[in-house]
Amino acid sequence: MWILQLYSQKRSSLYLKVVMELNNLGHALLFPFHILFCILKACFGLLLPSRRKDLSGEVVLITGGGRGIGRHLGKEFAKHGAKKVILWGRTERCLKETCEEISLTTGVECHYFLCDVANREEVYKQAKVVREKVGDVTILVNNAAVVHGKSLMDSDDDALMKTQHINTLGQFWTTKAFLPRILELCHGHVVCINSILSLSSIPGAIDYCTSKASSLAFMESLTLGLLNCPGVGCTTVLPFHTNTDMFQGMRVRFPQLFPPLNPELVAQRTVDAVRTNTPFVYLPWTMHALVILKSLLPQAALEEIHRFSGCYTCMDTFKGRT
Repeated sequence: MWILQLYSQKRSSLYLKVVMELNNLGHALLFPFHILFCILKACFGLLLPSRRKDLSGEVVLITGGGRGIGRHLGKEFAKHGAKKVILWGRTERCLKETCEEISLTTGVECHYFLCDVANREEVYKQAKVVREKVGDVTILVNNAAVVHGKSLMDSDDDALMKTQHINTLGQFWTTKAFLPRILELCHGHVVCINSILSLSSIPGAIDYCTSKASSLAFMESLTLGLLNCPGVGCTTVLPFHTNTDMFQGMRVRFPQLFPPLNPELVAQRTVDAVRTNTPFVYLPWTMHALVILKSLLPQAALEEIHRFSGCYTCMDTFKGRT
């Protein structure tokens, strides 16, 4: 009797193994067609207008919302019908001015809170205050960032740590604070204002480039991790040099060929990416070429491109806000 049972178990195990192998083979055969479908879908998406979701009812929180790109993001989300806009930052005067401007020009309810995203305990504390006083945040925009504009040997250790804590770790704390509720609601969006320097570093901003590269890896991992979470999306925006106080004094060799972006444009494209659920946005679109060239060209050729464009010396005249 036990021989029959053993034979039956082996036969069942063999059957399951065959089924699994056939299933894997089927997935392998269909894989190229899935990739082709994704490519064709993306191509058609460039030609046909995308559906844009309504932002009415959304509660948007923007870190570093008092000035620069953050200020324009608040105005742009309000312009497109956000129910409430919340600004976080470290300078009360800027936050108050921006908050009042948004309320007066758009009529949207706007709140501001002092919060240093580098301080984990402060982030969690203020997140609780936001939930109690304003409500559930459905769109989190991680925009806060700093740059010190110095080489490694000229940088103060504390300044280097500050950049990493604000630009990178701050995203960990804010996302951990608000994402659980977004997942419970099965509705929301996490946005990161990154930089093209996360993909193509320059001398003289080693702290910033390092932190933005880490931030990009964070968002790539988060985006993949939320693929099976219906109603929840991620957007990472990688702009070229933007004309704000943060990078004041930075100079490229050919400003006619590589003009700085307007913060209004960055804000507009960011909000549009949220509405179309676009995962990654390169600004301007020509930055796609940079990504391709970096993958194909030898290092010596890339160095020549950096020399030609003036990237090696663009931070020599830097006098921006740190």
